[in-house]
Amino acid sequence: MSAGPKPPVSSGPPVPTVVKLGGSCLDDLSGAWWDDLAAYGAEHPLVLVHGWSKPLKRLSPRYSEPSAVLRDRYGNQSRWTTPEVIEDIKTVSAALAEEVFARLSARGITGERLLGGDGLVSAGEGERWWWRDKQLVELENLVGPITGVNPALLKELRPGHAHLVTPLARNAAGQEVNTDADRAAAALAAATGATDLVLVTDVAHLLIDGEPVSRIDARAAAAFRDKGATGGMRKKLRAAGEALDGGVARVVIGAAPVSELLAGRTGTVITSSS
Repeated sequence: MSAGPKPPVSSGPPVPTVVKLGGSCLDDLSGAWWDDLAAYGAEHPLVLVHGWSKPLKRLSPRYSEPSAVLRDRYGNQSRWTTPEVIEDIKTVSAALAEEVFARLSARGITGERLLGGDGLVSAGEGERWWWRDKQLVELENLVGPITGVNPALLKELRPGHAHLVTPLARNAAGQEVNTDADRAAAALAAATGATDLVLVTDVAHLLIDGEPVSRIDARAAAAFRDKGATGGMRKKLRAAGEALDGGVARVVIGAAPVSELLAGRTGTVITSSS
């Protein structure tokens, strides 16, 4: 007597696509861009990570002042983050989430917001020495490098649903700290086993010697990061390297719709090997 067909073997939770939405470009994403994201999200679980640079500057003029950004002894830039800044980040993040979910809901995608500091993202001890008035001084700055992600908190990884992550974290002392959104997206992609990480920004390609780069391997990208890249692109290339080291197959940087970037028709694709 036949025992009948065997039940399917579970292969674990679906693998998401992680998309970082740059804070400098969120206002400029068109309805067609959101149409494309929703169409892609209808077939793939989405984890969205947002920046907040432009919304924070709109909240208060002080965030546009040079003193709002610190540079450490290694040349890395960071927003000077106090408990008050953390609260302002949460304020603009809540408004941003409302706007994102309104756009997605109108296109048939459900969503939920997660604060990284609520157990999703953990951080290590931050740098304490920063340049101020041409001197290195010790400052309390609530920032920290990401040391771990708890993917179990992303409970609804399924097509038609998006998680929107505010990239804050919690350090060992229990403090809520600021983290780099690109690198948070990279850590989330690695922790969830994502194949693809998309960094949506306001530039169409990585430029080397003024020329757009459509494809580059991790070693060449790291070399350019250390010798030629500046500002936000330097952070994106660092995040790309961390994602690839964590098992992500490819990272795409660009300003186009997500499906166009993933198809390699525009933007810059970074892979472990050429």
